[in-house]
Amino acid sequence: MLTYVLLILGFVLLIKGADFFVVGSSSVAKLLKIPSVIIGLTIVAFGTSMPEASVSITAAMAGKNALALSNVVGSNLFNLLVVIGCSALIRSMPIQASVLKKDFPVSIFATILLLVMYIPTMYHGEKASMLSRIEGLILLALFIAYVASTVKDALKARKEIQEMGDFQILSAPLTILYIVGGIAAIVYGGDLVVDCASKIAASFGLSENFIGLTIVALGTSLPELVTSVVAAKKGESDLALGNVVGSNLFNILLILGSSSALHPIAVTAETVYDTLILLGSSIVVYIFAFHKKEISRKEATVILPIYIVFFIYILMR
Repeated sequence: MLTYVLLILGFVLLIKGADFFVVGSSSVAKLLKIPSVIIGLTIVAFGTSMPEASVSITAAMAGKNALALSNVVGSNLFNLLVVIGCSALIRSMPIQASVLKKDFPVSIFATILLLVMYIPTMYHGEKASMLSRIEGLILLALFIAYVASTVKDALKARKEIQEMGDFQILSAPLTILYIVGGIAAIVYGGDLVVDCASKIAASFGLSENFIGLTIVALGTSLPELVTSVVAAKKGESDLALGNVVGSNLFNILLILGSSSALHPIAVTAETVYDTLILLGSSIVVYIFAFHKKEISRKEATVILPIYIVFFIYILMR
């Protein structure tokens, strides 16, 4: 029972830690007079991906490779199918042209690149499928290039077309407290989630891969889900897809890049299949979005069942 309580506590720390981190970081950006569009594209996207980062990096360092990789793949699938599906059910989601032309295609490319990196190579004298340190550094380099390109485009526009949320300006001491406290909560929460999820998996005879794809992926994706659903209720549904695509890019390029750069991650056959499902789902959602430059309630009724089918698949295998 204590393990389950600690698991819930870990999720609470992850979510609230990410929230505090975003508020504190956004306050810094406002104090420095950084355009709000950059806050949304960089700081907020990074903040909402902090739970995934904490869990995956902690798991990788602990040698729990299956959990590190499945958490990212599971979170991306949940973001893509459940977050977008729920948001579109509330209100049809108009899609920004920039997301269709740049961000979404880059997200699909990153998933394809991940599959290419899965191809078995020689590792310590044996042929194995690994995300090596070199491949991790490649992902990190792509992440830096993507963020630089995003910031450059935002600065070139020199317009604050949309407010990416309401960010309060805090005093300097409170800002530091929010940032440091948020990071501490995220790191400690990540430790709790990894340890407790692994114990639960062992007690039920479930694989770390399954736990990472379900419980952990759901828990670390809650910030994205809450943000997108609230945006949809406020009539700002056009922000939801950009938020999801941005978070998914951060998950693959930054989180997996950092995790594998710190400690090589072994890739299982199940992970390959799951990533193929992620790629297929990404293409389906992109086609829906590109067709009428929006995702309607009708299309949401197709997107959500895909996740249900996926969940049944991993439950039965």
